Amino acid sequence: MKGDYQDLVDEISALLGAPATLENRDFRLIAFGAHDSDDDLAMDPVRTRSILTRQSTADVRSWFEAFGIARATGPVRIPAAPDAGVFRGRICLPVRYRGIVQGYVWLLDQEPGKPGPGPAALDAAMEVAQRIGVLLAEEAKAGADLSREFLAVLTAGRGWQQDMAVAALRAALGPGGDGLHAAVCVTPWPGEAPASVPGAAAVCVVPRRGGGEPGGAAGPGAGAGPGPEAAGEPALAVLLRLRSTDALAPALAAAARLLPRAAAATGTGTGAAAATGGKGAAAQATGGSSGATAVTTATATARGVTAGVADPVRGLADLPAAWEQAVAAARAAAAQPRFGPVAQWSAIGPYRMLATLAAGPVDDPAARALLTPANRELARTAEVFLDCAGQAGRAAAALGIHRQTLYYRLARVEQLTGLDLDEGEDRLLLHMALKAARLT
Repeated sequence: MKGDYQDLVDEISALLGAPATLENRDFRLIAFGAHDSDDDLAMDPVRTRSILTRQSTADVRSWFEAFGIARATGPVRIPAAPDAGVFRGRICLPVRYRGIVQGYVWLLDQEPGKPGPGPAALDAAMEVAQRIGVLLAEEAKAGADLSREFLAVLTAGRGWQQDMAVAALRAALGPGGDGLHAAVCVTPWPGEAPASVPGAAAVCVVPRRGGGEPGGAAGPGAGAGPGPEAAGEPALAVLLRLRSTDALAPALAAAARLLPRAAAATGTGTGAAAATGGKGAAAQATGGSSGATAVTTATATARGVTAGVADPVRGLADLPAAWEQAVAAARAAAAQPRFGPVAQWSAIGPYRMLATLAAGPVDDPAARALLTPANRELARTAEVFLDCAGQAGRAAAALGIHRQTLYYRLARVEQLTGLDLDEGEDRLLLHMALKAARLT
């Protein structure tokens, strides 16, 4: 497939008399033409970085997208901007398939005063770009066609069944199965898997298990209201290809683009994330290239739709564990608005452990009475106090109450739980119970 892209890029370079580069719609480099010019302006910082790192920065992406390339159906000329590191103007050929942008072909425009490619040459180049669009769409669709093999890996029990499922998926993916991947979980996901997800090696919908999945009550003291796991709502699993272990941006961007699609079919819902748009990993992901949507990421957050992104893995042997990381991160995003609608497993702190422990509603005898709706304010007071490492001054300020009021409430917490908040192990038990309650 890569050789096909290179041949088509070389064909465009020959048609327009300039070296071309091909990027997918996440601005990740796929192929580029040979460059033999002595003109220093031809290799400006933006072009050099794109070739050397095989991707563009979020700022560069936003700058180019501001010229409407994601909506364009024909060549777009973009002027030079030395302050942005673009020393030479660009010609962008949108790569589309059935009206959906799949990527972009980039060429350096001629200097002012010099004739550039004519209309006939540009039309011929756009025909080649359409052929590239077909290849990109087919590659993305191939990921959805592996849904059965992918689902088998995620749902097989440990042992030989899982080993066989991993081997089957590896065989289906071919050499690409040995590369770097990130697992992404979007929950709840109504309906079928999307026909294509850019950059995905495989996509499937995973049925919900009996408990411990994303969503549910809004936090300590919210009661035992039914969450997505009780309603049997599924999650979308995506296996994203990565270029390097320290570049999760494509996975974050894919998750951010999928959130509105899930929310559009989910309708209003409950969840801790409903209170805020969050400040987590979603802030790093940009989804402008996917086109306009009627439902924003903020709306998805308000409807309780969250996503989790696992740490990168090489090969498929650790894929089941990576999926558990992605699920845990999505659950943490639903439990704690500060993680944002898209959470990375590496950033959720204690929820990495709590998510594996809280497979169902918290029912520790010590915390049972405190976690009833009638004691919601006391539960919040105890959680803030413990979050502040037992420092009364900080906790009172965070709660906006007088220190004496805090002491009174903590005394009531001790009466309800039978715990001594001066004892480290009692504090640990209560803190874990309160945090785990957010996940169920």
